[in-house]
Amino acid sequence: MILDTLGVGLLGTRTAVFNKALTYSQLFTSEERSSVWGKSDITLPPHYAAFVNGIAVHSMDFDDTWHPATHPSGAVLPALLALVETLPSQTSGLDLLLAFNVGIEVQGRLMRFSREAYNIPERFHPPSVVGVMGSAAASAKLLGLSPAQCSHALAIAASSAGAPLANAATQTKPLHIGNAARRGLEAAQLAQMGLEGNPAILDMDHGFGVYYKDYCPSAVADSASGGFKWILEDQNVAIKRIPAHLGMHWVVDAALAARRQLENTVGNFDLSHIQHITLRVPPSKYINCPLPSTEHQARHSFQFNACSALLDNKVTVASFSEAQINRPALKRLLAKVTVENPEDNPPSFDKMYCEVQIETDQGQTYTARCDTFYGHWRKPLSHKDLVEKFSVNASSVLCTKGVEGVIDVMGNLERVSECSVLGSYLRMTSSPHRQLYSRKVF
Repeated sequence: MILDTLGVGLLGTRTAVFNKALTYSQLFTSEERSSVWGKSDITLPPHYAAFVNGIAVHSMDFDDTWHPATHPSGAVLPALLALVETLPSQTSGLDLLLAFNVGIEVQGRLMRFSREAYNIPERFHPPSVVGVMGSAAASAKLLGLSPAQCSHALAIAASSAGAPLANAATQTKPLHIGNAARRGLEAAQLAQMGLEGNPAILDMDHGFGVYYKDYCPSAVADSASGGFKWILEDQNVAIKRIPAHLGMHWVVDAALAARRQLENTVGNFDLSHIQHITLRVPPSKYINCPLPSTEHQARHSFQFNACSALLDNKVTVASFSEAQINRPALKRLLAKVTVENPEDNPPSFDKMYCEVQIETDQGQTYTARCDTFYGHWRKPLSHKDLVEKFSVNASSVLCTKGVEGVIDVMGNLERVSECSVLGSYLRMTSSPHRQLYSRKVF
């Protein structure tokens, strides 16, 4: 999870939304400074380093996804790495790993207190709610706060939670992750200074319960009795192969399978002979975008991702460029798409499926369905493919020594005595003119 987050974050430093956030954040100064990933000559106040690095992670919607639905790592890791650089004593890899796990665990616990949280969200973007709590918990752990201070850190963070889904598919959505990282870190530091909130915030309907209509918290098992178990022991995360909303991975795999059926029957088929395309997907308003005009809309469009897969036989980082979005051939395909929402297809990342049906002007029909894409927690990426994804992403920014150094540190994190070595590798940049994705494309 950490390795993948660093990779997508490094790639995300090439985006417009990151550069705008970085320009803004450079207006602020402080005695304490933390690194910006992939920028050898830029440091920021720790809160703003967490902010811009968090934005980079989610700027292309390429970061990991958990179930119930959230992006767990991007809200936690930028806060921790920014904090590490300000602590008076060296932080070990094991310290970092434990704090990271705490931040993930808190998010998982909070989501499991609501059945509503299990579905694709309807009202707010989950990382802006549970992510800031995870960031606060992880930061509090790394700071060594007392139990009482930890409770206050979560209470303070809860007052910075929330972001409406109306800003999904816009440049503001990545700020949800950046804000979660930043505000969680701030909450922990304010608690360390003695600021207090309501320590019962997690147990009240008008506390954290305001975010979920069916919020029903329960006590965590006592670790002393042996009843505690990390949620990550029972469930993996989804690691994305394409930079788009998680739901797009189902429809892309189904579209590629339908295209293979067509090619196996017809051979070198001219896509202009497609008369109609039917997508059977779960209901969700914010990922139903028939004619996207921006990269952020395209990353949240079942229609765009299905048609891109049919047209190009792949979906890559380059698929979401302005030139690719505005291709006449793609727009002609988009005009032939109908979306259906079958009753047996719930808006849940654990239960949903996507089906793509192609009808030709010769009366032929080709249908393919994806129930579990490669990268889902039921079908996780191999370690080799996960490292390859990181390498491709990171090499767009870092030199070879930097890429290999990060991989080595991550592979031996429990035995690393000083986490500062990771930061040094994250600043080993390559030529600014290096071609993006010069190697294997996912």
